[in-house]
Amino acid sequence: FKKINYLCMKKALVAGAGGFIGTHLVRKLKKEGYWVRGVDIKKPDFSKSVANEFMLLDLREKKNCAKALKIRGDFDEVYQLAADRGGVGYMVPKETEMMYNNVLINAYMIDEAVKAKVKKYFYSSSVCVYRDMPVGYKVIKEKDVYPAFPDNEYGWEKLYSERLVLAYGRKYGIKTRIARFQTTFGPEGTWEGLKPKAADDLCRKAAMAPQKGFLEVWGNGRAVRSFTYIDDLIAAIRALVKSNISTPTNLGSDEYVTVNELAMDVIKASGKKLKIKHIKGPVGVQSRSFSNSQIYTTVWRPKWKLIDAVKIHYDWVKSQVDKKYGKKI
Repeated sequence: FKKINYLCMKKALVAGAGGFIGTHLVRKLKKEGYWVRGVDIKKPDFSKSVANEFMLLDLREKKNCAKALKIRGDFDEVYQLAADRGGVGYMVPKETEMMYNNVLINAYMIDEAVKAKVKKYFYSSSVCVYRDMPVGYKVIKEKDVYPAFPDNEYGWEKLYSERLVLAYGRKYGIKTRIARFQTTFGPEGTWEGLKPKAADDLCRKAAMAPQKGFLEVWGNGRAVRSFTYIDDLIAAIRALVKSNISTPTNLGSDEYVTVNELAMDVIKASGKKLKIKHIKGPVGVQSRSFSNSQIYTTVWRPKWKLIDAVKIHYDWVKSQVDKKYGKKI
């Protein structure tokens, strides 16, 4: 009986299923009735994966990519999220490691996916492929990535991997979907160490700050960003995969704020009387402003306002801080 159900169900592989976005994507696919295999070098940090199978594999080795893709009946969809990545505080000191690790994973996965006769292949790229933009610069579309001049090496690797996936699609006929993620946050994201991004880091700092203390912000806080709540991103991924869009597509919120404004939202969520304190630190680009018109041709629209999503995320980060350090903070 189980074998019949297995063969009749749609099958998806999520590479990077132990990570933040991968964990949420596995849940979404399961709710939609998929049989899901999760693969990663580690298991999820904060909850048990709901994948039907979870394989611990290092996808920097080609044989492991082949092993991940081996299944009776072939995979209907592969989601390649596996990556070495982090916020701006990680990207600069770890640029060589990121480029090396990610090129191996992406090259091996698409090559083995073709051999495994995968029907549809999703690749998670990033808006880091775009160049630095002055504040107030025009909204740019996906094609405006050229002439290319990403701000960091992570962006250059992502752009190369996009072209690699597109080339395989042209040559072998595999259906490809490529998403350029904007900064995403939400429960079960990395909240401490070098890898947290702005929303995670500010929530941690606020949760650990004393009442009437300070919230430290790197730089002058005037850099403009868009922050996407995890539920919106997962819905956008599914909309893109179901669509006929085969070219790289921006996915993210259409709400833009300065880092100072994000910090104020975090302070409000904390309920504390904190003051922003600007300190030296890596800042990244001045601004990025993207058109979402391509993904809007599907049924998708972002549903979460930043201030509401930040409150949910802050409460979750605070619970993690309390669990690790006690409720004295």
